Amino acid sequence: MQKSWWKEAVVYQIYPRSFKDDNEDGIGDLKGITSKLDYLQNLGIDVIWLSPHFKSPNIDNGYDISDYQSIMEDFGTMADFDEMLVQIHNRGMKLIIDLVVNHSSDEHYWFQEALKGKDNPYRNYYIWKDEASEKPNDWISFFSGSAWELEPFSSQYYLHLFVKKQPDLNWENKKLRQEIYKMMHFWLEKGVNGFRMDVISLISKDSNFPNFPENRYGDLSFYANGPKVHEYLKEMNTEILSKYDCMTVGEAFGVNAELANLYVGANRKELNMIYHFDHAVPRDEICFVNPKPEFSLCEIKAIFRKWDNALANDGWNTIYFGNHDNPRMLSRFGNTKEFRNESAKMLATILLTLRGTPYLFQGDEIGMSNSNFKSISEFNDIQVLNAYETLISNGTHLEEKFLSASNKIARDHARTPMQWNNTKNAGFSNSGNTWLKVNDNFKEVNVAKQEPDKYSILNYYKKLIAFRKKTPTLIYGSYLDLRPKCENIWLYERNFEQVKLLIMNNFTNHVQSIQIEEKYSKRELLIGNYPTFVEDSETHFYLKPYESRIYNIK
Repeated sequence: MQKSWWKEAVVYQIYPRSFKDDNEDGIGDLKGITSKLDYLQNLGIDVIWLSPHFKSPNIDNGYDISDYQSIMEDFGTMADFDEMLVQIHNRGMKLIIDLVVNHSSDEHYWFQEALKGKDNPYRNYYIWKDEASEKPNDWISFFSGSAWELEPFSSQYYLHLFVKKQPDLNWENKKLRQEIYKMMHFWLEKGVNGFRMDVISLISKDSNFPNFPENRYGDLSFYANGPKVHEYLKEMNTEILSKYDCMTVGEAFGVNAELANLYVGANRKELNMIYHFDHAVPRDEICFVNPKPEFSLCEIKAIFRKWDNALANDGWNTIYFGNHDNPRMLSRFGNTKEFRNESAKMLATILLTLRGTPYLFQGDEIGMSNSNFKSISEFNDIQVLNAYETLISNGTHLEEKFLSASNKIARDHARTPMQWNNTKNAGFSNSGNTWLKVNDNFKEVNVAKQEPDKYSILNYYKKLIAFRKKTPTLIYGSYLDLRPKCENIWLYERNFEQVKLLIMNNFTNHVQSIQIEEKYSKRELLIGNYPTFVEDSETHFYLKPYESRIYNIK
């Protein structure tokens, strides 16, 4: 397997609006990020993934871009960005930024020009269909309602797979593609080290725009893997990506493990790695009334095993449990009450010892958890607000049920301000109000409290990250699930160049008994998330609630 810096990296995602507010307006900014770079360096981070920082009207918190080469005013200036980038590089870290090119904002210059008439050269930068007695087809938006919006002056509809203020770009237009490549060149020449490509699997549309198949109506993965998606990605690679030593990760909604290597196969010359959705939280309108059950441990293991098998020989994977589009991983998979520290450390163990590039989301390293929103009005997420409006307009009056579901699955749980200390607004901002409410538990869960505590979640992350960096087996080693049918224990082996590791994790709040094979009897404990442990024998031992252990097999 070819070795690469981006395979060996630990990535930390920053949601800039929520990371650190420097100018005291209640909104995080670039200077705030720069002020915390020493913290990230000490944590052991190699790559920062910065969620969108571009000029935007903020209908979808920056994923609706009105100028790809300008900075959102809330976040600062281009000079602030340049200084942040210099300081990141000075500390030996790298920066990747979001590439959001399935759609733009309707306030982008291109779309504003497109509205001037059918003959305007920018008209074809977007996807239009003539008005008829019905909408062009039955496609629906990820954020509720039809994916088509009527533009009354021309009597044409434009496509928007997300909100109506996010019109989809027309990748069939070569001039549009060249504009995008020019923009990518701008950022790479600045020194940015790569891109996380937002919903990149959606950029190619079937030009016939067929209705949903009867058995797949409402299945939004129907939009993915369009007929020319690989043609476009190969062109992007040839014209831009291949000319830089950069990192590319594709957010691949609708891409299953069987198709993954078409995007990231070593000889495909498209992307480096893929960010799949198989264990993400489903969030259609129905889920906001009746959330789907969380994955069982066997289901989670099966997902990771499937993807590892698919990418083991040719491609590369990402390992994540949380991001800006999912609720907090500790609230999903851990125990936020009796075993907060233990379960957070157990999840850290898995995150940093599976095969693939690990992605931490800001706050994971201190065990941040879901917030407690007391009313729909406290949410900011357009997905929640649109789903609620749609349900109400359809006569569904289930506010209590909707609020309960949103407090489990809404994206805003990941977006609450970073908890730096136990002072006002968790040390995130000195403003009177923050853009989104601070989690009530910030006085107990914060960086300042954990930094001096050698047994804290934060210091366990530091220890694990340092261990991963000096252990090639955790990066390039094979992965073998030793208990695929066990609902309580995640037990696996990593093996590389005659260095074999045995990694065990108790996924329950009860003591679990494990019998292991004789070949694992000679072992050395390298890391555990409990200060002490007791083994009964060479092949039989007990794991405490949410206990993790990493052994070297001799």
